[in-house]
Amino acid sequence: MITQMQSPEKSKIVYPDDNGEPMSDNTEQFRLIVWIKENLELLFASVADVFVAGNLLWYPVEGNNKLAQAPDVMVAFGRPKRYRGSYQQWNEDNIPPQVVFEILSPGNRLTPMIQKFKFYERYGVEEYYLYNPEQVDLTIWQRRDQELEAVESADCWVSPRLGVRFQLSETALEIFGPNGAPFVSFVELAQLREQAELRAQQEQQRAEQERQRAEQAETLLEQERARSEALEARLREMGIDPNIF
Repeated sequence: MITQMQSPEKSKIVYPDDNGEPMSDNTEQFRLIVWIKENLELLFASVADVFVAGNLLWYPVEGNNKLAQAPDVMVAFGRPKRYRGSYQQWNEDNIPPQVVFEILSPGNRLTPMIQKFKFYERYGVEEYYLYNPEQVDLTIWQRRDQELEAVESADCWVSPRLGVRFQLSETALEIFGPNGAPFVSFVELAQLREQAELRAQQEQQRAEQERQRAEQAETLLEQERARSEALEARLREMGIDPNIF
């Protein structure tokens, strides 16, 4: 077996975990990043070889620590869930993130966004989602051979990789899982859980009330049967046949 050794020069190169840029420029951009990332984590929670990350630096080429991008959200199929300071592609079976998301903010400039697009196109991204929350506009690119080509209509688009559906209302982007359930925030998820727990408690209370009513009815029936038997016994003592009534 031939073992490929890393050159001493490459082994000394440091790949920073931080590029010095903030994760988001405003609360809405941060909310959307967390919303997409956490819902995708939940969607693939039971799949061991799907890695989801937010704002993680991706280095595609060993030996070049200047060449990197940090997608707002990225998904790598075929890679295990584990801690990473950065996504170093040569340590990931040379598998690039197949799906990336970017959320636009007022601080974004055209030149860096073009550079990101070229980076994603060159280094193997299959699906690139760019969302502008101010304009409620979603642009999707899908890989065709060696290029990323724009999808004609983003509304009701179903991701080939993720299996999720994108829908645009007048005010917001909506995403639905393969089972049709909408992506929700952590707060909404907690509220749904509380509602489900409350419904379960109410069902238990109703079941307990039904059980108590059934027991009460059974008790009343037993009491009525006992009174009837006592009356029959008394009539017989008096020499009266209760069956003639």
